[in-house]
Amino acid sequence: MVQQPLAESVWRPRVTVAAVVARGDRFLMVEETIRGALCLNQPAGHLESGEEIVDALVRETREETGWQVMPRHFIGVMPWLNPRHGDVTLRFAFAAEALRHDASQPLDAGIVRALWMTRAEIAAQSPRLRTSLVLSSIDAWLGGQRLPLATIGRLGATGRG
Repeated sequence: MVQQPLAESVWRPRVTVAAVVARGDRFLMVEETIRGALCLNQPAGHLESGEEIVDALVRETREETGWQVMPRHFIGVMPWLNPRHGDVTLRFAFAAEALRHDASQPLDAGIVRALWMTRAEIAAQSPRLRTSLVLSSIDAWLGGQRLPLATIGRLGATGRG
């Protein structure tokens, strides 16, 4: 009997988007419950199948905070290795401008509230940050890291595969 080789596992990193939304010296944050713990994060979430990355950013920010935002700059791709289960997440961080707030917008499940915090207030809560990428994203923005949105391609814009 000939044994068939086991199928190789396919590595698929998770893709998320995160919004750095500054207003004066404050940043838009969400307080959310993750595995029973109250954490702080930027408005962020997973890219859905077929969704443009920038559209995901606008959707996630609205769903988690009630804020309508306009993406202005791409900050960068930040890889993160989850120490709990070893999965890799590629976080696409963007700078966005807050346009208007809809207080009637229901917030995503698990989101307790949206709030505006200074970098110092966020850093003081570092044990509660969802990941180290929260401060890394803010610090990259504060350090002037701003790339054109066109740096990120759009689905179907790359031609034939």
